[in-house]
Order: sequence, then structure tokens, then C-alpha cells
Amino acid sequence: MTLPEASPTAHIAVDHYSAVHLAAETARAVAGRCRLPGALPDQAAVIASELASNVAKHATNGSLFVQPLPLGGGMEIVAVDHGPGIGELQQCLADGYTTSNTLGAGLGAVKRIATALTIRTQPGAGTLVCARLTEADATPPAGQEVGAVCLPADREETSGDACAVVDHGTARTAVVVDGLGHGPHAAEAAQAAVRSFHRAPDLPLPELLTAIHRALRRTRGAAVGLLRLHPGRAEYTGIGNVRVLMLTPLEVGHRLTGQPGIAGLNMTAPQVRAFPLPPGATAVLHSDGIDQRWAQSPSPFVHRLPPHLLAASLAHSHRLSRDDATVLAARPSQRLP
Repeated sequence: MTLPEASPTAHIAVDHYSAVHLAAETARAVAGRCRLPGALPDQAAVIASELASNVAKHATNGSLFVQPLPLGGGMEIVAVDHGPGIGELQQCLADGYTTSNTLGAGLGAVKRIATALTIRTQPGAGTLVCARLTEADATPPAGQEVGAVCLPADREETSGDACAVVDHGTARTAVVVDGLGHGPHAAEAAQAAVRSFHRAPDLPLPELLTAIHRALRRTRGAAVGLLRLHPGRAEYTGIGNVRVLMLTPLEVGHRLTGQPGIAGLNMTAPQVRAFPLPPGATAVLHSDGIDQRWAQSPSPFVHRLPPHLLAASLAHSHRLSRDDATVLAARPSQRLP
């Protein structure tokens, strides 16, 4: 399986109907970057067009996030809005159903085309839709249980943040990197860290962080957070201001940040902190471009979101636009020993 590039998420603000065409062209381009064959790029464009059209017609403060799947093998298009929600979801999912009074136009077509479709909606709180598109022989995207969004700061073309996630055996290891500052030099540091991570993602976490530290010595440096998920437990090590926490349907717990220092410049011996991960819990790893106050009192709706929708929700509602922002949400791999 080809791993996705550590590239920023394509973000389309749906504040006017003209965003529909941009969404379609962006989805087609990302599908090409993912090397999806045949008619799949055109199908991706149709999905993005339908989702952006829905948001433009029926919702407010909406966005589309378009990117490769975090574990590779395809792409995803996520629509997020703060609109009225969908009242009759099952009816709206019927192919060909459309109405000018409620959100739902085109969802039936999206359901038919997408490899996997996830929708969460709440009246007055808005709607999140994730359509994933993969080749026929790819890992089923519904089982990936990973979501990630990486956005550059306003007025920046490249992100100084980066993230990656890899499954190995029954473990799942993720990294979030926040290069110092913004722009190309921060992006250079972040990309160097991700390349180092991919060389040996199954190393013990202290060794992995040390390898990244060495790889960043000729860069401006970065904050780095490493998270390893096992069935029932998680391990974290980091340097700098990359945060991790656990979210269950009832609580937010185990809020941790990295040790003082800068990877590539100065780092003390890495320490690993472990915490339990109950069934259904999601671990969230994010840079300081996501306002940490989101975790003070998230709504019950947010508590219940699956990882791929949770990452999009946090990026949409709690991003600090003056900074690069990355959020990665994941549950343990479902692979058997």
C-alpha cells in the first residue's frame, strides 16, 4: 500500500455557491495525487460537488476538507457545517431525493458512489459527512478508525505542521509535528520529521523520538508528539507543545503535553507516559494551532463522533487561523495478532 504524502489538507470554505466548482476540481486533483484509476477522479469530483452544493444551499459556516486517507489506499471528502442539521436522514439518503426546504440534496448519489459514507447530524448543531473513496482491493476505509486534518496558517501556502500514522502488527503509531514558525522553513522541518518517522515507525517510542531529533539537526527544529495505540492502552512521548488526550462518550481524560525542548535543537531523554484506552475511546493528538479550550466542555455530540469526523469537527470549529493547525484522532488498530 502506498502511504499518503505528508501534505496539507485541501480546505475549501463554502461561503458562496462558486465554491462548488472549486470543490469538484480540488477533489479531482487529490484523486489524481492518490493515483486512483479510471473513473474514480470524476466520481470524487461528483461527491465533492454534491456535498459543497448542499452546504451552500442549506447551511452556514461550512467547509470541505479533501485529502488522502491517513493510512493510504484512497481519499476522503469531509463536509462540515453549522447549519440546521438533517431532520429525516434516511429519507435524504434515498437516491434522487431532493428538497429546497431541508438539507439532503444529492446525499443519495454520494452514498451510491462512495466506498464508505459516515454522517452525523444534530438539529441546531450542524452536520458532518465523510465520503471515502478507494480502489476495490484497498483496505476497507470504514475500519481505519483514523482521522487527520492538517491546515496551513492563513496567507501561507505550505503548512509548517505535518502528521502521519502507520499500522504495524497490532499496534498503531502516529506522529504530529509542528515546525517552528510558519512557511517553507517550518514545513522543511516538519517533512524531515515525517520522513524519519516512516523509516522505522515500530521502534520503541524513545528511540523513535531520538531518531527524529537527529534528523532535524540541520533544520529550525520542531515540536513532536508520538502516540502508540494498543488494544486497551496508549503510550505517548513528545517534546514541545503537542498535546494528547483521550475522549470517550462521557469524559475527556489523560491530558498530556510534551517535555520542554525543541526536536533538532535541545532535548532531554524522552519519557513515555502510558494510559488506559477503554473500548470506544478515541485518542486525540494535536498541535497548538488547535485551541486547547475545545476540551474543557465538548458537547455530547462531539463526544460521540468517530475519529474521522472528530478531527474535521475540531479543525473546523477550533482552529486558530493565525497558526498552522493539525489534529489527528485515532482508535487502536483492529488487526488480529
